[in-house]
Amino acid sequence: MITIKIQDIEHIREAAREFIEHIGDHRVFAFYGKMGAGKTTFVKAICEELGVDDVITSPTFAIVNEYTSAKGDSIFHFDFYRIKKLEEVYDMGYEDYFYSGALCFIEWPELIEEILPDDAVRVSIAEQEDGSRIVTFS
Repeated sequence: MITIKIQDIEHIREAAREFIEHIGDHRVFAFYGKMGAGKTTFVKAICEELGVDDVITSPTFAIVNEYTSAKGDSIFHFDFYRIKKLEEVYDMGYEDYFYSGALCFIEWPELIEEILPDDAVRVSIAEQEDGSRIVTFS
């Protein structure tokens, strides 16, 4: 189990760099955490550290945003919070994203658990009493 502490927003980019060091060959990352835990903010910091120049926003209404890294690689950022039925995810062609070889960062994966790839990395973000965040994954 890998644990990264995000002391505060000023240190989030350091935490994102540490996370990137552990990506390895993994491509699909499922981010779990309560509303307001910092999932979107952390994904944004990861994308910035990967050299994304685009404006990085939550794909709450679009469901998926595509970014391009400094190396020219696609990065897909999903937010399934507003999904009402799994058929919506089938209709959007999720396999084309999840199995593309591109990095996929998924918020609210609880709602699509049954179609997550077996090798998806489950990332938990929890807010601590002092306002810091603890990111854990394996």
